[in-house]
Amino acid sequence: MTTFCSLLVALALLTPANAQPVASYACRANTKFGQHTLSLRQGVDATAPATVRPNTRFTIAVDPQPGTLPSEVKGFKLQEVRDLALRIPVPANTSYVSAQLTGGSGLNSSPSVQLDGNVAVVKVAGPIPGGAGYQLPTLSVRLKSGRRGTTVETKLKGTSYDDPGLTFQAKIKWKFITITAPVACYPDPNPALTRTSVQ
Repeated sequence: MTTFCSLLVALALLTPANAQPVASYACRANTKFGQHTLSLRQGVDATAPATVRPNTRFTIAVDPQPGTLPSEVKGFKLQEVRDLALRIPVPANTSYVSAQLTGGSGLNSSPSVQLDGNVAVVKVAGPIPGGAGYQLPTLSVRLKSGRRGTTVETKLKGTSYDDPGLTFQAKIKWKFITITAPVACYPDPNPALTRTSVQ
């Protein structure tokens, strides 16, 4: 069902072409028609101090850029996207202090952030309707630096389809059939978004 895969490609958390940097996700959708792989692109800005002293509190911020979902692709109607979760690991050589969300629009729900193990998870219940514009909130994580002589890197979560950093549910309609497809994604490649030297 190649057109279904084409639809999911178009679902790619769409962002302006000039958004820098761009996170590239390898994704897999599980449907009753089988599994389909696809690539998604998400513009994201991230900030952190260049240097910090040991045992000092500091903040990293991850700011996803605005996007627009398609309303229809190749005869498939995208009804909505729900239950989106974006995961950001707490960097090595730091300890977690707190996290908060600011901004965001077009989400039709109040986003939340919680710590799951050593990962900050941003959750958006939605639904975000097909054809709608939206922006995920900025995630600010307060950390405490570790030992001197190390580098703290902000990265996205995920190493495989079974260890995803981004998940969501896509509900689509084709003729008289409505399909809800769970989609699991991991960043590929996964370069550091920020680097902070502990001096």
